[in-house]
Amino acid sequence: MKTGHRFFLLLACLASPPSAAHADWQATEKVQTYAITGQSGPELYASIGERGPKLGPTRAIAHTSFKLTWSRKYEAQGDACVLVSARPKLAITYTLPKPASSLAGVTRDHWETFIGGVHKHELVHGDFIKAMVKNIEAVTVGLTVPADPQCRKIKTEMTKRLGALSNAQRQQSRDFDRAELSDGGNIHQLILDLVNGG
Repeated sequence: MKTGHRFFLLLACLASPPSAAHADWQATEKVQTYAITGQSGPELYASIGERGPKLGPTRAIAHTSFKLTWSRKYEAQGDACVLVSARPKLAITYTLPKPASSLAGVTRDHWETFIGGVHKHELVHGDFIKAMVKNIEAVTVGLTVPADPQCRKIKTEMTKRLGALSNAQRQQSRDFDRAELSDGGNIHQLILDLVNGG
């Protein structure tokens, strides 16, 4: 089993009023849960394996997904096209397991340590996503494409740049998961502590 992350990159090219090249913005972040059962560490972990979100052929403990849209303003300057502003709207969702019934004693303590660590792990994925959006701003706002008075070529050029940034962020997340789930990694240790009772 692994932690996971899903990506929904929606790039809407919408007209927007003039704004600063890199306007302040804030991501919307929320946590949603899926129910698991059990009254011991092994039972809880087994339930995660049965009910966790499916990512490809495997199930994950948790995952981070996002929806990203943009309001962009293009401007013809002579025979060139310039992206003069771009404002992102980013919504991040963290999906985590939650016991369906209250836990008691030592199991509760182990669960709280486990879920706290898993949540912290997913927040790092959220940070990677926010950093990607800032990188998109940096490489696209002010982009100028010559011989494009109808502002068509600029969108093709932007798609190339956005694809590279998206792929880099996915690889960064995969590398982070691999390190955290490897022997001795943080998530691996959290799993062992939950299943073995600390």
